[in-house]
Amino acid sequence: MAVTDEAIEKIKGMIVSGALRPGDRLPKESELAAELGLSRNSLREAVRALSLIRILDVRQGDGTYVTSLDPQLLLEALSFVVDFHRDDTVLEFLAVRRILEPAATAMAAARIGEGQLDALSSQLDKLGADPSVEELVTCDLEFHRGIALASGNSVLCSLLESLSGPTTRARVWRGLTQEDAVGRTLREHRAILSALRDRDAEAARSWATVHIASVEQWLRSTL
Repeated sequence: MAVTDEAIEKIKGMIVSGALRPGDRLPKESELAAELGLSRNSLREAVRALSLIRILDVRQGDGTYVTSLDPQLLLEALSFVVDFHRDDTVLEFLAVRRILEPAATAMAAARIGEGQLDALSSQLDKLGADPSVEELVTCDLEFHRGIALASGNSVLCSLLESLSGPTTRARVWRGLTQEDAVGRTLREHRAILSALRDRDAEAARSWATVHIASVEQWLRSTL
């Protein structure tokens, strides 16, 4: 194991074991290096690597701290990596969304408040009957983000947020080329919203599946 990898594993072990908790400040570099049996150089490299993936927060002149370890913060790194997908893998991302998003939508049916439902409805109303593709895609992202938040599962919400990036370009492309794609998307959004208002988890799950599968099916036919 490379010395930097060993240093990363040792710091990770301290966090996982609870020796270091969210918000804790790490001991001084010289003290921590001695405690872990590491060189100061390998420790610095490990800290740099862990700060890039938001495990540690290096504050100039103050010290190094464990972050909140909030799922949304940690999954920002996944979102960054996902942005480097190849066009031929976008179907795989859509397939994962087709598994996760209907589940989040079904969970939201039992939890979503009337105020949240009204906010989603207002988003759709503001679009009007003939929005631009860019307006529709922006609304689509916000619509599904709102539903994911209402699921009450922060990890699921963060995963979906990370996965939405690769499919954005596909949705724009679809809106520009497929006949009635805009109208169909709006109708599917309304159907999902109606199922959520009825607190019908299975109907909400089904409409969310149809919604994502339609993009997936269209994209598969064009590749």
